[in-house]
Amino acid sequence: MPHSTAKDRLIVALDMPAIEEAQRLVAHLDQSVSFYKVGLELLFAGGLDLARALKANGKRVFLDMKLLDIGNTVERAVANAAELGLDFLTVHGHDLKTLRSAVAGRGNSKMKLLAVTVLTNLTEEDLKQQGSRLDPPDLVLHRARLAREAGFDGVIASGQEAERIRTLIGPGFLIVTPGIRLTGSTTDDQERITTPERAIKTGADHIVVGRPITQADDPKAAAETFLQHIREAISVRS
Repeated sequence: MPHSTAKDRLIVALDMPAIEEAQRLVAHLDQSVSFYKVGLELLFAGGLDLARALKANGKRVFLDMKLLDIGNTVERAVANAAELGLDFLTVHGHDLKTLRSAVAGRGNSKMKLLAVTVLTNLTEEDLKQQGSRLDPPDLVLHRARLAREAGFDGVIASGQEAERIRTLIGPGFLIVTPGIRLTGSTTDDQERITTPERAIKTGADHIVVGRPITQADDPKAAAETFLQHIREAISVRS
């Protein structure tokens, strides 16, 4: 994304329980933000209608479904999602069967498919409990390779792994990074966090920011702060 702006790179996560709350936030952010994430929490409160409305108003929309099921179910679910005309959709990157089914379901749609590698709230101990013998960085790389092989457009990965993914896979493969915090801010329930500067400098194309913006006293001012950090990182990376 050599010519993308800071505004293109910032995705604000509408992780909130009520569509009215999300609508108020979008109205407050106004022209400062052009890209939003709609996830599972909001989905069951009218999130798909909001996603359609955002697209109708010229915004970009990331539908964070984290799909994981048998191949036939994933294929049909992705096909239905593709009909919505949204921009990004997530699928868990556990195995090639699931990933290839998602690609088949997408068909000729321009919607980008992103594989979730390892959630940013998980630690090495958490992965051991799941039965994985790989630590988070190695499992992220493994699943990034699977996503590329399956024909995905990119991955969801923490900023701590972005540089290794970019080195391994090269340009043209999207890296979208959640778990973003400014230096000195609270981490909430996130474990593998990073700053916006580090994420962009090490290869991330987009950063996803939720609570540091949505729960700020002045969300618009908070968004502008993140945009400035992104601009500075783009300048250094260029």
